Amino acid sequence: MISIARDDPARADVHQLLNEHLADMYATSPAESVHALDHSALSAPSISFWTARQNGGLLGCGALKLLDAASAPARHGEIKSMRTTASARGRGVATLMLRHILDDARTRNLERVYLETGTEDYFAPARRLYARNGFTECPPFADYVMDPNSVFMELRL
Repeated sequence: MISIARDDPARADVHQLLNEHLADMYATSPAESVHALDHSALSAPSISFWTARQNGGLLGCGALKLLDAASAPARHGEIKSMRTTASARGRGVATLMLRHILDDARTRNLERVYLETGTEDYFAPARRLYARNGFTECPPFADYVMDPNSVFMELRL
């Protein structure tokens, strides 16, 4: 059975997965268009971070960043660092993680959840996942600006 729980982005196996994620982002997008966070940035107080595991083995990770954490209560969040291990791809782990993050966002009474992903073919499976779960394209949000290498999406909760 796959379980999803809060975790530490600096944990050794998670840190390795996040490093792989960053390496892939820089390999597929220009540096100025890479918005992925490293393990230390994912440890910020405004970010909740989870991993999916089966029998202790890491399958994937995901995070929710509160965009307006300084205001109380926060109303908007951003999905960050959605990633599955190579061996877990095609097993529904990303869908489980996304649903978990959205459930958490609803529990927090967030009004919208946003995300940024790439335009390259490499990111097509991610864009399909988000569209299947109700996300639609939107203008840049928070501190993002128009970028031909970025697709911005939102889900109204």
